[in-house]
Amino acid sequence: MDRLTEMEAFATVVDQGGFTDAAKKMGISKSAVSKHVSSLEARLGARLLNRTTRRVSPTEIGLAYYDRARRVLNDAGEADALVTSMQSAPSGLLRISVATDFGVNHLSPALSEFLEDFPDITVNMVLNNRYVELISEGFDMAVRIGELEDSSLRARKLTETTQRMIASPGYFEKYGRPKKSTI
Repeated sequence: MDRLTEMEAFATVVDQGGFTDAAKKMGISKSAVSKHVSSLEARLGARLLNRTTRRVSPTEIGLAYYDRARRVLNDAGEADALVTSMQSAPSGLLRISVATDFGVNHLSPALSEFLEDFPDITVNMVLNNRYVELISEGFDMAVRIGELEDSSLRARKLTETTQRMIASPGYFEKYGRPKKSTI
């Protein structure tokens, strides 16, 4: 038999004070609960419950086992809940900082499809060309162009882009052509 099912049956008997109420709580027959508890006791080689015609109570060993079993069952329930919540549709506010040109030309067109796929998300996109402090300024993500500085933040390359130097011939005559881009 399944260890967690045995633990759950035993813990439910202790919680409910008897096999009948435990069976109702678990939605199985009284005999199935009894078999799970008997199997657990046989596997452990210890009597966990004192049974009388009127009452069921844990033995000293049963009480110690109950405390640990309840923790294991609670942890298993939390693990199940975590997986369930991670599979549910994302929701909430997503704050994005993005360079103005890239945001207008590339990210904005993609956002409409994103919002159709995830209608419970609200996007607050801030278009500016300064590097923001993500955590202290409350941003969830930033999209930047150029070389990535050393950082403990996670980064992904989204796309390739090209740069162009645009200036009048008079500017180039007066100041010369730049040797290196500052971006």
